Amino acid sequence: MDKINIIYLLPEMKGASGGAKVIYNHSLILNNLNKKINSKIIHLKKNFLYKLELSLSKRFQFFDKKKAGWDGKKMRVSRKYRPKKDWHKNKILVGDNINFDKKKDFIIIPEIWAHFAVDLKFAENGINYAIFVQGFYHMNSTDNFLNLKKSYENAGLIITTSKNSVSYLRTMFPNLKKKILKVNLSVDTNKFKIKKKSNLITYMPRKLPEHSNLLLFYLKNLLPKNWKILPLINLTEKKLIQSLSKSKIFLSFSNFEGMGLPPIEAALSGNKVIGYVGGGGSEYWTKPIFIKVENGEIEDFARKIIRNIKSYKSSWVKDTKKNRLLLSKYYSKKSEKESLIFLSNKILKFFK
Repeated sequence: MDKINIIYLLPEMKGASGGAKVIYNHSLILNNLNKKINSKIIHLKKNFLYKLELSLSKRFQFFDKKKAGWDGKKMRVSRKYRPKKDWHKNKILVGDNINFDKKKDFIIIPEIWAHFAVDLKFAENGINYAIFVQGFYHMNSTDNFLNLKKSYENAGLIITTSKNSVSYLRTMFPNLKKKILKVNLSVDTNKFKIKKKSNLITYMPRKLPEHSNLLLFYLKNLLPKNWKILPLINLTEKKLIQSLSKSKIFLSFSNFEGMGLPPIEAALSGNKVIGYVGGGGSEYWTKPIFIKVENGEIEDFARKIIRNIKSYKSSWVKDTKKNRLLLSKYYSKKSEKESLIFLSNKILKFFK
């Protein structure tokens, strides 16, 4: 049997999102798992005429039409685009064409482009493919639900990264349960250190800024004078890690996350994490490290912050060492690799 190509489709990006970084990492692992497998990324972008069409549709009323999601037939390969080296230490293999071979290519489409399977006629052309649902909340890629449903029904596999998304998918598509497969992701525990803690609270204002602004306003007259709140914004990875290593409390504003990584990274850096679970976070959101606040409950959020400031013990980091160890094992490179071995074996069966 010739080598099988496992090909991920992604948009070209100015900055790598968490979801894209997961895909880059999975592709790197798959590319070194099995001599029968190659894996690469193909970045797509809108062709010139399509960009012009979308621009005009926003500007002029007579071009308006019902949102249908990007049209897969009007995308082209971004041949010159390469992910930045600081996104991954190892070289990521990048593809340069979409003339897929049904005898050796297996395509993995992100859920934001699930309808591309119909646009590009994968099923009609005998192309094996999977849809990678990193978050149920991004599945509504087109208003044409018939095309969306057809894409999922014709997929060889539906891959996801959290129990939360597995539950949504099984409920939404009960006849596709056997196709749904969970793969793991990892957090590089070697990056996140615990330094001497200061009376510092950190948070990321990128998600739900209205909520974080309201919370900070509420806390202005309540926060002890010897405590500070620091927003983590426009920081290098090094500076971000340093800030998390010094803070005692991290505020989570996760919102409709397939699997939110910042709360895990904050926890591994020795923080108490207080805030919103955000969907996929329910998989790891347990005391004593993680303290849940219902979305929008600003007063309860503030009360829990003040309560935990007052009850914070200097031994807390030491006392929760075992909890962090369990968390790091659950999101370890080993568990990620094992799940991808299982995935690759599933994929190989399509070519026997």
